[in-house]
Amino acid sequence: MSRLDATHDPARTSWVESANGHPQFPIQNLPLGIFSPPGGAPRPGVAIGDLILDLRAMAPLLSEVVAPALDSSTLNALFSLPSQARRDLRRAVSDMLSAEDRRAVIEPALHPAGDCVLRLPAAIGDYTDFYVGIHHATNVGRLFRPDNPLLPNYKWVPIGYHGRASSVRPSGEPVRRPIGQRKAPDSDVPTVGPTQRLDHELELGIWIGVGNPLGEPIAIADAGEHFVGLSLLNDWSARDFQAWEYQPLGPFLAKNFHTTVSPWVVTAEALTPFRIPQPSRPDGDPAPLDYLFDAADQAGGAFAIELEVLLTSQAMRAAGHAPIRLSAGPASNMYWTVAQILAHHTSNGCNLQPGDLLGTGTISGPESGARGSLLEITDGGAKPVALPTGEVRRFLEDGDELALVGVARLGEAVPIGFGACVARILPARG
Repeated sequence: MSRLDATHDPARTSWVESANGHPQFPIQNLPLGIFSPPGGAPRPGVAIGDLILDLRAMAPLLSEVVAPALDSSTLNALFSLPSQARRDLRRAVSDMLSAEDRRAVIEPALHPAGDCVLRLPAAIGDYTDFYVGIHHATNVGRLFRPDNPLLPNYKWVPIGYHGRASSVRPSGEPVRRPIGQRKAPDSDVPTVGPTQRLDHELELGIWIGVGNPLGEPIAIADAGEHFVGLSLLNDWSARDFQAWEYQPLGPFLAKNFHTTVSPWVVTAEALTPFRIPQPSRPDGDPAPLDYLFDAADQAGGAFAIELEVLLTSQAMRAAGHAPIRLSAGPASNMYWTVAQILAHHTSNGCNLQPGDLLGTGTISGPESGARGSLLEITDGGAKPVALPTGEVRRFLEDGDELALVGVARLGEAVPIGFGACVARILPARG
């Protein structure tokens, strides 16, 4: 794990005035992303206040290890470098943006964020979605198995499935309502049509850095070397398709039509001040097996990140209503840590590669106000959510816009944010 250094100093400020006190991107954050400036090609950048620093333009001022990785339209090459190289980059950028005597050299490489287009951070080779939100698993399980909501393997093994990397999209791209096969409980045969139970899932996205060779697992104590950082992630779900297709092999078309991620990667280094102990397991729960246990990970493998889900309907926006909060809760409601997820994913020798993306699964809390999907919030549609326009929502309707919000906050550390993770629902085609 990274250690605190001058880049985390709460007293450090930037000559970029909008960064000082910025709710998302103060100088203590410096998330990585890919952006296109007006009329320019995609390139690596760093968010600072209301601006984006062009890292490609800064390459001559950076180390000979980092500079070549910045001549790219993705962050894959940068992610493939040892974590020390990324720490060096972070320190160099922090120094550039805090030292007034560097301003004349650096300022021409800054672009107003509102004028730029944000892209996916990496070319995603593989995407795996996990199921580590124990309260979500319990809430959903209770809808279908009231007497036995959690299956026997849940507390022994991090459950996951391989998703579809090709349909991962950055914040702002709309979601087209999918068409698929579903079967009503009172029907003898399935039908095909637009989903009637479109849902969101509040998740974190885990970005992979240095990979591992095929056949060589990542030890849990070494997982930090392979973990680049986090984004917000929304694993859109068609619940009616899912209920019909998930047995015997699990999620397929109910999940692979669209996944939204926030385009900024909040790095592991930026998250250092927000590491907290992994919550203790309830009495009676099994201890993790040896390959999933590391004392240091238990002491600091969770993150103090506050998560929130906001919704507006088309009618709400037309009437000038503010978004309503569907849920809010901490990211520490994860039964397994990031390191445990990486260790398990590779325990059979599976190779991860730079730019791979892992989803945590829906992060819900035990309270009714902390449920990370409408399936839980509405008890499967039985208890609709009332909107200020008089509308109700059991599941998402066309024109609805859903936003995930994340802020890391702990003690005296300067809070840092994850940026936008927003998408609007479009009608099904034809």
